[in-house]
Amino acid sequence: MTATVRQAAGSLLVVGLNATELTGLERAWLRLVRPGGIILFRRNIKDAQQTRALLEEATGFCCPRAVRCVDVEGGTVNRLRDALAPIASAQAVAEAMRTAKKTALARKHGELIARAVKAFGFNTTLAPVVDLALPEASDVLGSRTAGANAAEVIAYAREFLAGLEAQGVTGCGKHFPGLGGAAGDTHFVTPEILRTSSQVWDEDVVPYRELHRSMPMIMTNHAAYPHTPGKNEPASASRFWIAATLRKRIGYKGIILSDDLEMGGILKFLPVEEAAVAAIRAGSDLLEICHSPELILRTYEALVSEGERSGSFRKLLLATARDSARKRTRLYARGVTPALSVTKLESLRKSILDFNATVAAILNATAEAAPRASSPAEAS
Repeated sequence: MTATVRQAAGSLLVVGLNATELTGLERAWLRLVRPGGIILFRRNIKDAQQTRALLEEATGFCCPRAVRCVDVEGGTVNRLRDALAPIASAQAVAEAMRTAKKTALARKHGELIARAVKAFGFNTTLAPVVDLALPEASDVLGSRTAGANAAEVIAYAREFLAGLEAQGVTGCGKHFPGLGGAAGDTHFVTPEILRTSSQVWDEDVVPYRELHRSMPMIMTNHAAYPHTPGKNEPASASRFWIAATLRKRIGYKGIILSDDLEMGGILKFLPVEEAAVAAIRAGSDLLEICHSPELILRTYEALVSEGERSGSFRKLLLATARDSARKRTRLYARGVTPALSVTKLESLRKSILDFNATVAAILNATAEAAPRASSPAEAS
Protein backbone atom coordinates (compact mmCIF):
# COMPACT_ATOMS: atom_id res chain seq x y z
CA MET A 1 0.00 0.00 0.00
CA THR A 2 2.71 2.47 1.00
CA ALA A 3 4.65 2.06 -2.26
CA THR A 4 1.48 2.65 -4.28
CA VAL A 5 0.60 5.74 -2.27
CA ARG A 6 4.14 7.05 -2.70
CA GLN A 7 4.04 6.46 -6.43
CA ALA A 8 0.70 8.24 -6.69
CA ALA A 9 1.87 11.21 -4.61
CA GLY A 10 4.97 11.78 -6.70
CA SER A 11 3.10 11.50 -9.99
CA LEU A 12 0.94 14.52 -9.08
CA LEU A 13 3.91 16.89 -8.81
CA VAL A 14 5.43 19.07 -11.53
CA VAL A 15 8.80 20.21 -10.23
CA GLY A 16 11.51 22.74 -11.02
CA LEU A 17 15.28 22.39 -11.07
CA ASN A 18 18.09 24.71 -10.04
CA ALA A 19 20.48 25.00 -12.98
CA THR A 20 21.38 23.89 -16.50
CA GLU A 21 22.50 20.44 -15.33
CA LEU A 22 21.21 18.05 -12.68
CA THR A 23 23.09 17.87 -9.41
CA GLY A 24 23.64 14.68 -7.44
CA LEU A 25 21.10 15.87 -4.87
CA GLU A 26 18.50 16.46 -7.57
CA ARG A 27 19.04 13.00 -9.02
CA ALA A 28 18.50 11.56 -5.54
CA TRP A 29 15.21 13.29 -4.81
CA LEU A 30 13.94 12.84 -8.38
CA ARG A 31 14.60 9.10 -8.03
CA LEU A 32 12.62 9.10 -4.77
CA VAL A 33 9.69 11.29 -5.85
CA ARG A 34 9.28 10.19 -9.49
CA PRO A 35 7.28 13.30 -10.38
CA GLY A 36 4.65 13.70 -13.07
CA GLY A 37 6.53 16.45 -14.84
CA ILE A 38 9.33 19.00 -15.05
CA ILE A 39 9.10 22.77 -15.45
CA LEU A 40 12.10 24.81 -16.58
CA PHE A 41 12.91 28.52 -16.31
CA ARG A 42 15.52 30.83 -17.81
CA ARG A 43 17.97 29.70 -15.12
CA ASN A 44 17.81 26.20 -16.63
CA ILE A 45 18.02 27.09 -20.32
CA LYS A 46 21.24 27.85 -22.22
CA ASP A 47 20.51 26.51 -25.70
CA ALA A 48 18.34 23.89 -27.38
CA GLN A 49 20.86 21.04 -27.17
CA GLN A 50 21.56 21.57 -23.46
CA THR A 51 17.85 21.98 -22.64
CA ARG A 52 16.86 18.81 -24.44
CA ALA A 53 19.62 16.90 -22.62
CA LEU A 54 18.48 18.26 -19.25
CA LEU A 55 14.85 17.38 -19.94
CA GLU A 56 15.78 13.92 -21.18
CA GLU A 57 17.76 13.10 -18.05
CA ALA A 58 15.27 14.67 -15.63
CA THR A 59 12.20 13.02 -17.16
CA GLY A 60 14.06 9.71 -17.06
CA PHE A 61 13.37 9.84 -13.31
CA CYS A 62 9.69 10.80 -13.84
CA CYS A 63 6.66 8.62 -14.32
CA PRO A 64 5.71 7.75 -17.95
CA ARG A 65 4.46 10.45 -20.34
CA ALA A 66 5.77 13.24 -18.15
CA VAL A 67 4.80 16.87 -18.61
CA ARG A 68 7.71 18.92 -19.98
CA CYS A 69 6.52 22.46 -19.50
CA VAL A 70 7.77 26.01 -19.81
CA ASP A 71 6.21 29.49 -19.68
CA VAL A 72 6.30 30.94 -23.17
CA GLU A 73 3.45 33.41 -23.58
CA GLY A 74 5.33 36.02 -25.60
CA GLY A 75 6.28 39.48 -24.39
CA THR A 76 7.61 39.67 -20.85
CA VAL A 77 7.01 35.98 -20.08
CA ASN A 78 9.22 34.01 -22.43
CA ARG A 79 11.78 31.63 -20.93
CA LEU A 80 13.33 31.12 -24.40
CA ARG A 81 13.93 34.83 -25.02
CA ASP A 82 17.70 34.66 -24.53
CA ALA A 83 18.25 31.22 -26.02
CA LEU A 84 16.18 31.73 -29.17
CA ALA A 85 14.38 35.07 -29.68
CA PRO A 86 11.87 37.43 -28.08
CA ILE A 87 8.35 37.13 -29.48
CA ALA A 88 5.49 39.61 -29.47
CA SER A 89 3.19 39.75 -26.44
CA ALA A 90 -0.39 38.51 -26.38
CA GLN A 91 -1.54 42.12 -25.99
CA ALA A 92 0.35 43.26 -29.09
CA VAL A 93 -0.77 40.31 -31.23
CA ALA A 94 -4.40 40.63 -30.17
CA GLU A 95 -4.42 44.36 -30.85
CA ALA A 96 -2.82 43.85 -34.27
CA MET A 97 -5.31 41.07 -35.01
CA ARG A 98 -8.24 43.35 -34.21
CA THR A 99 -6.78 46.27 -36.15
CA ALA A 100 -5.93 44.29 -39.28
CA LYS A 101 -8.93 41.96 -38.89
CA LYS A 102 -6.58 39.00 -39.31
CA THR A 103 -7.28 36.14 -36.91
CA ALA A 104 -4.39 34.31 -38.58
CA LEU A 105 -2.00 36.46 -36.53
CA ALA A 106 -3.10 34.82 -33.27
CA ARG A 107 -2.90 31.37 -34.80
CA LYS A 108 0.58 32.15 -36.13
CA HIS A 109 1.55 33.33 -32.63
CA GLY A 110 0.53 29.95 -31.24
CA GLU A 111 2.26 28.03 -34.02
CA LEU A 112 5.56 29.86 -33.61
CA ILE A 113 5.55 29.45 -29.84
CA ALA A 114 4.72 25.76 -30.27
CA ARG A 115 7.56 25.29 -32.74
CA ALA A 116 9.94 27.03 -30.35
CA VAL A 117 9.07 24.97 -27.30
CA LYS A 118 9.20 21.73 -29.33
CA ALA A 119 12.64 22.65 -30.62
CA PHE A 120 13.87 22.81 -27.01
CA GLY A 121 12.31 19.45 -26.07
CA PHE A 122 9.14 20.64 -24.31
CA ASN A 123 5.64 19.28 -24.89
CA THR A 124 3.68 21.99 -23.05
CA THR A 125 3.64 25.77 -22.86
CA LEU A 126 1.78 27.37 -19.96
CA ALA A 127 -0.15 29.76 -22.19
CA PRO A 128 -2.43 31.49 -23.08
CA VAL A 129 -3.30 33.92 -20.31
CA VAL A 130 -7.07 34.46 -20.53
CA ASP A 131 -7.39 36.96 -17.67
CA LEU A 132 -9.24 40.15 -18.56
CA ALA A 133 -7.22 43.36 -18.89
CA LEU A 134 -9.05 45.21 -16.10
CA PRO A 135 -7.62 48.38 -14.51
CA GLU A 136 -7.00 46.75 -11.12
CA ALA A 137 -4.39 44.32 -12.47
CA SER A 138 -2.78 46.47 -15.15
CA ASP A 139 0.48 46.88 -13.20
CA VAL A 140 0.71 43.16 -12.47
CA LEU A 141 -0.42 41.57 -15.74
CA GLY A 142 0.84 44.25 -18.13
CA SER A 143 1.01 43.03 -21.74
CA ARG A 144 0.18 39.41 -20.87
CA THR A 145 -3.56 39.89 -21.46
CA ALA A 146 -5.29 39.88 -24.86
CA GLY A 147 -8.21 42.18 -24.14
CA ALA A 148 -10.41 44.03 -21.65
CA ASN A 149 -13.48 41.88 -22.24
CA ALA A 150 -14.21 38.20 -22.72
CA ALA A 151 -14.99 38.51 -26.45
CA GLU A 152 -11.55 39.98 -27.19
CA VAL A 153 -9.79 37.38 -25.07
CA ILE A 154 -11.72 34.50 -26.64
CA ALA A 155 -11.03 35.70 -30.20
CA TYR A 156 -7.28 35.65 -29.54
CA ALA A 157 -7.12 32.54 -27.33
CA ARG A 158 -9.20 30.37 -29.67
CA GLU A 159 -6.76 30.93 -32.53
CA PHE A 160 -3.67 30.75 -30.32
CA LEU A 161 -4.76 27.37 -28.94
CA ALA A 162 -5.50 26.15 -32.46
CA GLY A 163 -1.95 27.11 -33.43
CA LEU A 164 -0.53 25.10 -30.53
CA GLU A 165 -2.70 22.11 -31.34
CA ALA A 166 -1.70 22.15 -35.00
CA GLN A 167 1.91 21.73 -33.86
CA GLY A 168 1.11 19.02 -31.31
CA VAL A 169 1.90 21.15 -28.25
CA THR A 170 -0.28 21.25 -25.14
CA GLY A 171 -1.55 24.66 -24.03
CA CYS A 172 -2.77 25.82 -20.64
CA GLY A 173 -5.45 28.47 -20.02
CA LYS A 174 -4.64 30.59 -16.98
CA HIS A 175 -5.26 31.87 -14.31
CA PHE A 176 -8.67 30.42 -13.35
CA PRO A 177 -11.09 31.92 -12.38
CA GLY A 178 -9.40 35.16 -13.45
CA LEU A 179 -6.80 37.61 -12.16
CA GLY A 180 -8.12 40.69 -13.97
CA GLY A 181 -9.47 42.16 -10.74
CA ALA A 182 -6.34 41.47 -8.66
CA ALA A 183 -4.55 44.58 -7.41
CA GLY A 184 -1.80 42.45 -5.83
CA ASP A 185 0.66 39.95 -7.31
CA THR A 186 0.00 36.34 -6.26
CA HIS A 187 3.77 35.73 -6.26
CA PHE A 188 3.84 37.73 -3.01
CA VAL A 189 0.32 38.12 -1.56
CA THR A 190 -3.12 36.55 -1.62
CA PRO A 191 -5.09 39.25 -3.48
CA GLU A 192 -8.72 39.76 -2.56
CA ILE A 193 -10.60 40.21 -5.82
CA LEU A 194 -13.67 42.23 -4.95
CA ARG A 195 -15.90 41.04 -7.77
CA THR A 196 -19.29 39.46 -7.28
CA SER A 197 -20.24 35.94 -8.30
CA SER A 198 -22.19 37.28 -11.26
CA GLN A 199 -19.27 39.44 -12.42
CA VAL A 200 -16.86 36.53 -12.25
CA TRP A 201 -19.28 34.12 -13.96
CA ASP A 202 -20.49 36.54 -16.64
CA GLU A 203 -17.11 38.13 -17.38
CA ASP A 204 -13.91 36.55 -15.98
CA VAL A 205 -14.93 32.91 -16.44
CA VAL A 206 -16.46 33.29 -19.91
CA PRO A 207 -13.21 32.36 -21.77
CA TYR A 208 -13.17 29.07 -19.85
CA ARG A 209 -16.86 28.48 -20.47
CA GLU A 210 -16.40 29.02 -24.20
CA LEU A 211 -13.00 27.41 -24.75
CA HIS A 212 -12.63 24.69 -22.10
CA ARG A 213 -12.85 21.92 -24.71
CA SER A 214 -9.86 23.50 -26.48
CA MET A 215 -7.81 23.85 -23.28
CA PRO A 216 -5.96 20.59 -22.53
CA MET A 217 -4.83 22.12 -19.23
CA ILE A 218 -6.12 24.91 -16.97
CA MET A 219 -4.09 26.57 -14.21
CA THR A 220 -5.77 27.79 -11.02
CA ASN A 221 -4.62 30.94 -9.24
CA HIS A 222 -3.92 31.86 -5.61
CA ALA A 223 -6.33 34.80 -5.32
CA ALA A 224 -9.40 34.91 -3.05
CA TYR A 225 -12.89 36.09 -4.02
CA PRO A 226 -14.58 37.16 -0.77
CA HIS A 227 -17.83 38.33 -2.43
CA THR A 228 -18.46 34.84 -3.85
CA PRO A 229 -19.15 31.45 -2.21
CA GLY A 230 -15.38 30.90 -2.45
CA LYS A 231 -14.97 33.43 0.38
CA ASN A 232 -11.38 34.07 1.49
CA GLU A 233 -9.93 30.74 0.35
CA PRO A 234 -7.43 30.88 -2.54
CA ALA A 235 -8.96 29.45 -5.70
CA SER A 236 -6.14 26.89 -5.98
CA ALA A 237 -7.30 25.27 -2.70
CA SER A 238 -11.04 25.81 -3.16
CA ARG A 239 -13.61 23.07 -3.78
CA PHE A 240 -16.06 25.78 -4.81
CA TRP A 241 -13.86 27.02 -7.66
CA ILE A 242 -12.31 23.71 -8.76
CA ALA A 243 -14.85 20.95 -8.10
CA ALA A 244 -18.12 22.90 -8.11
CA THR A 245 -17.40 25.56 -10.74
CA LEU A 246 -14.68 24.33 -13.11
CA ARG A 247 -15.46 20.62 -13.05
CA LYS A 248 -19.21 20.51 -12.47
CA ARG A 249 -20.73 23.78 -13.65
CA ILE A 250 -18.41 24.37 -16.62
CA GLY A 251 -17.87 20.65 -17.30
CA TYR A 252 -14.10 20.75 -17.69
CA LYS A 253 -12.53 17.31 -18.22
CA GLY A 254 -8.86 18.20 -18.83
CA ILE A 255 -5.88 18.57 -16.49
CA ILE A 256 -6.19 21.08 -13.65
CA LEU A 257 -2.79 22.38 -12.57
CA SER A 258 -2.18 24.55 -9.52
CA ASP A 259 -0.04 27.63 -9.90
CA ASP A 260 3.31 27.36 -8.13
CA LEU A 261 2.79 26.30 -4.50
CA GLU A 262 5.93 28.24 -3.54
CA MET A 263 4.17 31.53 -4.25
CA GLY A 264 3.27 33.89 -1.43
CA GLY A 265 -0.35 33.91 -2.55
CA ILE A 266 -0.80 30.41 -1.16
CA LEU A 267 1.98 30.14 1.45
CA LYS A 268 0.74 33.23 3.31
CA PHE A 269 -2.62 31.48 3.61
CA LEU A 270 -1.58 27.85 4.22
CA PRO A 271 1.66 25.90 4.84
CA VAL A 272 2.69 24.06 1.69
CA GLU A 273 1.71 20.70 3.21
CA GLU A 274 -1.87 21.83 3.88
CA ALA A 275 -2.07 23.66 0.55
CA ALA A 276 -1.11 20.52 -1.38
CA VAL A 277 -3.63 18.30 0.40
CA ALA A 278 -6.34 20.97 0.00
CA ALA A 279 -5.61 21.34 -3.72
CA ILE A 280 -5.96 17.59 -4.31
CA ARG A 281 -9.13 17.44 -2.19
CA ALA A 282 -10.51 20.35 -4.23
CA GLY A 283 -10.02 18.46 -7.49
CA SER A 284 -6.56 19.38 -8.87
CA ASP A 285 -4.71 16.87 -11.05
CA LEU A 286 -1.19 18.29 -10.79
CA LEU A 287 0.63 20.54 -8.32
CA GLU A 288 3.42 22.84 -9.46
CA ILE A 289 6.47 23.49 -7.22
CA CYS A 290 9.05 25.40 -9.17
CA HIS A 291 12.29 25.67 -7.23
CA SER A 292 12.85 24.49 -3.65
CA PRO A 293 13.81 20.83 -3.08
CA GLU A 294 12.73 21.27 0.54
CA LEU A 295 9.21 22.31 -0.45
CA ILE A 296 9.02 19.59 -3.09
CA LEU A 297 9.91 16.93 -0.52
CA ARG A 298 7.61 18.42 2.13
CA THR A 299 4.74 18.39 -0.35
CA TYR A 300 5.48 14.83 -1.42
CA GLU A 301 5.68 13.57 2.17
CA ALA A 302 2.50 15.46 3.12
CA LEU A 303 0.52 13.72 0.36
CA VAL A 304 1.97 10.34 1.36
CA SER A 305 1.30 10.94 5.06
CA GLU A 306 -2.30 12.01 4.45
CA GLY A 307 -2.81 9.04 2.15
CA GLU A 308 -1.60 6.67 4.85
CA ARG A 309 -3.61 8.39 7.60
CA SER A 310 -6.93 8.82 5.79
CA GLY A 311 -8.66 6.08 3.85
CA SER A 312 -10.80 8.56 1.95
CA PHE A 313 -7.78 10.65 0.93
CA ARG A 314 -5.85 7.53 -0.07
CA LYS A 315 -8.73 6.56 -2.36
CA LEU A 316 -8.83 10.07 -3.82
CA LEU A 317 -5.03 10.21 -4.26
CA LEU A 318 -4.91 6.90 -6.12
CA ALA A 319 -7.90 7.82 -8.30
CA THR A 320 -6.43 11.22 -9.12
CA ALA A 321 -3.09 9.64 -10.04
CA ARG A 322 -4.80 7.13 -12.35
CA ASP A 323 -6.86 9.86 -14.00
CA SER A 324 -3.86 12.18 -14.37
CA ALA A 325 -1.81 9.37 -15.94
CA ARG A 326 -4.63 8.63 -18.40
CA LYS A 327 -4.82 12.29 -19.42
CA ARG A 328 -1.05 12.58 -19.83
CA THR A 329 -0.95 9.43 -21.94
CA ARG A 330 -3.56 10.87 -24.27
CA LEU A 331 -1.87 14.26 -24.53
CA TYR A 332 1.70 13.07 -24.94
CA ALA A 333 1.25 9.92 -27.01
CA ARG A 334 3.37 11.39 -29.83
CA GLY A 335 6.47 11.54 -27.67
CA VAL A 336 9.21 14.15 -28.05
CA THR A 337 9.88 15.58 -31.49
CA PRO A 338 13.39 15.28 -32.96
CA ALA A 339 15.90 18.08 -32.48
CA LEU A 340 16.19 20.75 -35.16
CA SER A 341 19.40 21.27 -37.08
CA VAL A 342 21.31 24.52 -36.54
CA THR A 343 20.01 25.74 -39.90
CA LYS A 344 16.37 24.99 -39.05
CA LEU A 345 16.72 26.54 -35.61
CA GLU A 346 18.07 29.72 -37.21
CA SER A 347 15.19 29.65 -39.70
CA LEU A 348 12.73 29.44 -36.81
CA ARG A 349 14.42 32.36 -35.08
CA LYS A 350 14.09 34.42 -38.27
CA SER A 351 10.42 33.47 -38.60
CA ILE A 352 9.78 34.73 -35.07
CA LEU A 353 11.59 38.01 -35.73
CA ASP A 354 9.69 38.46 -39.01
CA PHE A 355 6.42 37.87 -37.16
CA ASN A 356 7.38 40.47 -34.56
CA ALA A 357 8.09 42.95 -37.35
CA THR A 358 4.70 42.27 -38.94
CA VAL A 359 2.88 42.87 -35.65
CA ALA A 360 4.90 46.03 -34.98
CA ALA A 361 4.22 47.38 -38.48
CA ILE A 362 0.46 46.99 -38.04
CA LEU A 363 0.51 48.71 -34.66
CA ASN A 364 2.80 51.50 -35.89
CA ALA A 365 0.60 52.16 -38.91
CA THR A 366 -2.41 52.42 -36.64
CA ALA A 367 -0.63 54.78 -34.27
CA GLU A 368 0.50 57.02 -37.13
CA ALA A 369 -2.96 57.13 -38.68
CA ALA A 370 -4.82 57.95 -35.47
CA PRO A 371 -3.66 61.60 -35.03
CA ARG A 372 -4.35 62.42 -38.70
CA ALA A 373 -7.84 60.99 -38.55
CA SER A 374 -8.77 63.07 -35.53
CA SER A 375 -6.97 66.33 -36.40
CA PRO A 376 -9.10 69.52 -36.45
CA ALA A 377 -7.96 70.39 -39.97
CA GLU A 378 -9.15 67.13 -41.42
CA ALA A 379 -12.32 67.16 -39.35
CA SER A 380 -13.33 70.51 -40.90
